Amino acid sequence: MSKSYHFTFPLNEEQIRELQLGDLVYLTGNIYTMRDMGHRRAVDMLNEGKELPFDLASGAIWHCGPIVRKDANDKWETVSAGSTTSSRFTYLGSDLIKKVKVRATIGKGQMLQTAVDTMQEVGSVFLNTTGGTAALYAQQIEEIVDVHWTDLGLPEAIWVMRVKDLGPLVVGIDSHGRSLFNDKKVELDQLLEQKYKEANIDPTYSLAYLPKRVPASGNKK
Repeated sequence: MSKSYHFTFPLNEEQIRELQLGDLVYLTGNIYTMRDMGHRRAVDMLNEGKELPFDLASGAIWHCGPIVRKDANDKWETVSAGSTTSSRFTYLGSDLIKKVKVRATIGKGQMLQTAVDTMQEVGSVFLNTTGGTAALYAQQIEEIVDVHWTDLGLPEAIWVMRVKDLGPLVVGIDSHGRSLFNDKKVELDQLLEQKYKEANIDPTYSLAYLPKRVPASGNKK
């Protein structure tokens, strides 16, 4: 049975190791949005021995390109904040987790086996957001504290956001080498195998129909 956890940054390895697949997490404190170009620049800087202008250690990266605007006081505010697909950040994200001990990565979908292995080694987790709730998550952002690398464009910039009970976030990869996506895929494969047997269908037989002539192709033979 899944449990619910409310964590405040900074996170420590003991907290992360306690989490199991399917647990619900709510986060309070500063998080950092990061997309493709932000990951690339951050990893390049670390490889060159440079320090990042923000501290990811024991914190969380959010795969998010928020919609922001200036308010009446010329201060940034969040309009919408939804996750982007996380699988493409597997390798650069794994590098960051190793180099600076990022304890949590927030995103959508899945991250591949390299990330699963890295999170197990370091003590880190992947937290899935719920799709279609960007407006809700925006309401859980109390303030935009800072922004870095706006030269990359506003969606690709690093937004430092102070959040209050950001969630619910579902543990999609825990620090014990388990992935919710992988587990569900195994279950699905087993179910399909069972249904094939019940229907007396050879799973290796292709049921695809490929027409010999493409309609309107001009081929009249």
